[in-house]
Amino acid sequence: MAQRIRTGDIVKIISGSQKGTTGKVLALSAQGALVEGVGLGHRHVKPSQLNPRGGKKDIHVAVSLHKLALVVDEKTSKTSRVGYVHKVDGGKARVARQLKNKEIK
Repeated sequence: MAQRIRTGDIVKIISGSQKGTTGKVLALSAQGALVEGVGLGHRHVKPSQLNPRGGKKDIHVAVSLHKLALVVDEKTSKTSRVGYVHKVDGGKARVARQLKNKEIK
């Protein structure tokens, strides 16, 4: 199945405690996407020789892909589902379904 959200896209979270938040996709993984400013967490670190005090470390937690919608108009924050169409020259392009198959960068 084709990946519908790519690195660098602006996405909006459509469910969960961060619902309504928009951000840029920093990276993709099998579990989800790292969204800028969303999903910040803490990891407790045991004391070691390199870090004798231990403490907390800030980490970035992935947001599941089914909770994300692609933002196609940044001014109005309008979202759309993503589809694919085959071009005449043999290529494939991403399109926004809510905007009558308008091509997305």
